[in-house]
Amino acid sequence: MAATASMSGGTTAAVDPPMDRRRLIAFFAMVFGMFMSILDIQIVSASLAEIQAGLGAGSDEIAWVQTSYLIAEVIMIPLSGTLARILSTRVLFATCAAGFTISSALCATATNIDQMIVYRAIQGFIGGGMIPSVFAAAFTIFPPSKRPIVSPIIGLVATLAPTIGPTVGGYLSNAFSWHWLFLVNIIPGIIVTILTWSLIDFDKPETSLWKKFDWWGLISMGVFLGSLEYVLEEGNNNDWFNDENIVIAAIAMTIGAVVFFWRAFKVDFPVVDLRAFADRNFSIGSLFSFVMGIGLYGLTYLYPLYLGRVRGYDALMIGETMFVSGLTMFFTAPIAGRLSAKLDPRVMMAIGFISFASGTWIMTHVTADWDFNELLIPQILRGFGLMMCMVPINNIALGTLPPARIKNASGLFNLTRNLGGAVGLAIINTVLSQRTDDHYFRIADHVNYGNPAALDWLSSVGGNYDSYGLDGSSVAIKKLVGIVSQQAWILAFADVFLLLTFLFSGLIFLTLLINKPKAAPPPDAAH
Repeated sequence: MAATASMSGGTTAAVDPPMDRRRLIAFFAMVFGMFMSILDIQIVSASLAEIQAGLGAGSDEIAWVQTSYLIAEVIMIPLSGTLARILSTRVLFATCAAGFTISSALCATATNIDQMIVYRAIQGFIGGGMIPSVFAAAFTIFPPSKRPIVSPIIGLVATLAPTIGPTVGGYLSNAFSWHWLFLVNIIPGIIVTILTWSLIDFDKPETSLWKKFDWWGLISMGVFLGSLEYVLEEGNNNDWFNDENIVIAAIAMTIGAVVFFWRAFKVDFPVVDLRAFADRNFSIGSLFSFVMGIGLYGLTYLYPLYLGRVRGYDALMIGETMFVSGLTMFFTAPIAGRLSAKLDPRVMMAIGFISFASGTWIMTHVTADWDFNELLIPQILRGFGLMMCMVPINNIALGTLPPARIKNASGLFNLTRNLGGAVGLAIINTVLSQRTDDHYFRIADHVNYGNPAALDWLSSVGGNYDSYGLDGSSVAIKKLVGIVSQQAWILAFADVFLLLTFLFSGLIFLTLLINKPKAAPPPDAAH
């Protein structure tokens, strides 16, 4: 641990010892494990229809394939810092990699929706333990001089995985079957498990902490975060607080939150140490991470929704269109890494937010005819903006913390991004529903029997179908309703993008409030 600390506490490249090849291989194995865990969410999301058909599930049941994973994952992410201290990074990560591999195999063998939901919850909980461990390792085992290389790697994985998920999921479900959405994890999972178990030596377990473990804190955190995720995921579909289950979950969330925060500040060894938020840069970095979660997961949801509902694309076609953002991130990562060593991180973030806001502004002009060519520039701006933001956000949040705090802080930091995605999707879905209704009634007021243009259109289309022996009037009215509905939805879609434009434009000015990050404190500052 002392060697690790001395590396993290180094201030210049001149005093940095050469990197241990064993640790490098272990780190990249961890990165790949994190990639699998994050990718799995969007792979499955893009192919829920295929899983629903394969398991004979109802439309209300199939959503739980995602919800159960996300609820379990969001509980494990902040818990992972404590478990890493007790068990060691080696034991925690290798166990999570093995468990993720086994649960993936179980998902592929599921024969009904109930089995799938249980297996997905296990997969989400275990997979969630891998994500923060990578961030913690990156800022613990590498000296600050190596961060321009390491930070873009973890930033790329954290953003690229959800972006290319629809592409990979669409290809697998089209070329093979939905079972391969899970089977694809098995061989890489075995390799990651073996490598991490054999090579990780970053820290030692502190098993004596089991005696202090706050079980009531764990239970209350599970109730709090699990209920919160459920309310955010299911709220819009169930008409929010008009639904009894949402009300019960909200009450449980409130009680769980009160107990969790009380325990967090009362016990000697809380299940999640919230003191990291006392560091101003960590708090601001976490806030930006929360908002980037809205942008990352919100747009990964909106683009496929538009392409599927309006353009009629299948999962593979959506994936091919969405791949542009992933490609842009891949090529931007090394640029962002180099700039992070030369440019003020606040300037980098401002550039990223400008790029992101520009892309969403272009999308406010969307029509029903937009295709790959029209979506090209917005997706390039999105991919470039994400990478330009994520690298400095990671460095600002975690780069100034002492090594002893990083394990716990990385869990909190990743939690903010996931919660940002959950809150963002809940807001996006609610705004889409409400604005679609508003636009529909506004358009319908103009398309009535007092509108000569509407009457001419109905007469023309109806006459055409009459000539085929059909009830032309009924068909024409149905088609007109469909056109009005589609236009209302597209206008609501543009409203959501306008909202995101304002959000990311506001963040440009918020970067001015950040203090320029200083060097990380020495290791003994943690004690």
